[in-house]
Amino acid sequence: GRAEPGRAMGSAAGGPRDTTPGQQLRALFYVLPPGESSFRGVEEVPDYVEKSIPFFIAFIGLEFAVSWVQKRKLSGRINDGISSLSLGILSRLPDVLFRSVDLISYIYVWNNYRLFELPWDSPWTWYLTLLGVDFAYYCFHRISHEVNILWAAHQVHHSSEDYNLFTALRQSVLQKYTSWIFNLPMALFMPPSVFAVHLQFNLLYQFWIHTEIITNLGPLEWILNTPSHHRVHHGRNPYCIDKNYGGTLIIWDRIFGTFEAEDAKVVYGLTHPVNSFNPIMLQLRPLAHIWNTFWATPGFCNKLSVIFKGPGWGPGKPRLGLPEEIPVITGKEVPFNPSVPAYLNCYAVVHFAVIVDFYTELLGTVTMLSQGIILLRICFIILSLTSFGLLMENRQEENVLLFVVSGILEIVRCLVFIGVYKLGYLRSQFSYLSYAYEV
Repeated sequence: GRAEPGRAMGSAAGGPRDTTPGQQLRALFYVLPPGESSFRGVEEVPDYVEKSIPFFIAFIGLEFAVSWVQKRKLSGRINDGISSLSLGILSRLPDVLFRSVDLISYIYVWNNYRLFELPWDSPWTWYLTLLGVDFAYYCFHRISHEVNILWAAHQVHHSSEDYNLFTALRQSVLQKYTSWIFNLPMALFMPPSVFAVHLQFNLLYQFWIHTEIITNLGPLEWILNTPSHHRVHHGRNPYCIDKNYGGTLIIWDRIFGTFEAEDAKVVYGLTHPVNSFNPIMLQLRPLAHIWNTFWATPGFCNKLSVIFKGPGWGPGKPRLGLPEEIPVITGKEVPFNPSVPAYLNCYAVVHFAVIVDFYTELLGTVTMLSQGIILLRICFIILSLTSFGLLMENRQEENVLLFVVSGILEIVRCLVFIGVYKLGYLRSQFSYLSYAYEV
């Protein structure tokens, strides 16, 4: 039968298939074979990403432990970790209100324009879709670095100056609204249920490669995207810029000349750091920069170039800018890391954990809530994440006004919390913590 264009995973009667912890763990590394991950309809496809959340937490804890054993230091910072997780939550909030644009657009093309139909239960279809999804990701990922307006969305993922599993969860809100276009050619012949599986597997695979504790994987480095290859992609060293775009496979970079092996010590982050932990600022500041540059640049063609050429472009320069203008790495770069009192770090961690609780409870009960309640909860989550980011920046010395505003915003947030929580508009999945939350 044909997939219905309004359905996303698990929305049809019967819901998605259950997965075992072993299957979920293997899905994280893309080693769940066709026989265990082929489904007739999209509605049967498990939500592998949501079910991987416990594994994300477990692997982050494992990374901390291994990093402490290897280097006698933790693999991340509280401020950067909260910022990355905040951006990850923020990127998923639109999916609470709206169905996945990737699947909706794909199913629409499949239902109305497909040329022929590959069998959903054939291993050949499974492996062909693996290659198709990964190649589409390579194309989109590369263009996201080479077109300024797309880079404005994608740069969120590169804005961390740390490189750890937290960084993998640092995602853009806007990126998904352009990436779907690159998958549509597959909808002419690849069943949506197979596509829905590989769309998730490709994303999940990229979680574990965001780490420094894994150095080299030997012969696998020739075929797979590995932590070593992806460290290069996240570097701001001149030799790292615009390299290693692959998602699961590194073969596309080797074929199209964008591969670079890890060499000198990688310094992570953007060539021009944003220096903020505010998730809204990290999402919108690049767009504001494009807007200002657009109006300040003379000539209609030049204005279009500001939008559609590379982020390093300027009048008289090549499409991707001049390599010599990339800031030189000295090895003495210091990450943005404002001094924050220990009590404030503890406060932020505890309150952030409360918000994560409300977020996961929202995901579990969204089908039972009215649109008004869902919107209210989303607004409160966004308010909280913004407030935490401002607190972590601790702008007391450089901008007293902003520091005062951040304090007032947090007081307002706490008062709003008390109100909506007492009225029953916010709910925790741990009812026995109700009194503790109010305190």
